Amino acid sequence: EVQLVEFGGGLVQAGGSLKLSCAASGLKLDDYAIGWFRQAPGKEREGVSCISTSDGIAYFLDSVKGRFTVSRDHAKNMVYLQMNSLKAEDTAVYFCSALYGLGCLQVAHGPMDHWGKGTLVTVSS
Repeated sequence: EVQLVEFGGGLVQAGGSLKLSCAASGLKLDDYAIGWFRQAPGKEREGVSCISTSDGIAYFLDSVKGRFTVSRDHAKNMVYLQMNSLKAEDTAVYFCSALYGLGCLQVAHGPMDHWGKGTLVTVSS
């Protein structure tokens, strides 16, 4: 069974940092473009960032550029989202998702092959 699991969310004060991790079972993340998405209360889900199978990186939101960094650890089969200088408007459930064999342009348009259940990030102002 394929599973994506996000962890590392929590409560942080504005200006603080969190590092989200995306772990996989039943698939090799190296074979997938990995997207990070988020859904704030009462809002639609939006794409945040992506790392392609060739480690190309894209940030879909101007608001996170310079603050968020996506990375991949091939040996550990993990993908990360380092979030710095967090703001109250970053509060959301963050999801990682996987799209087989393609790049961030395809991630931006979807649909994705696999989704995690999400991890809640709450930024207090």
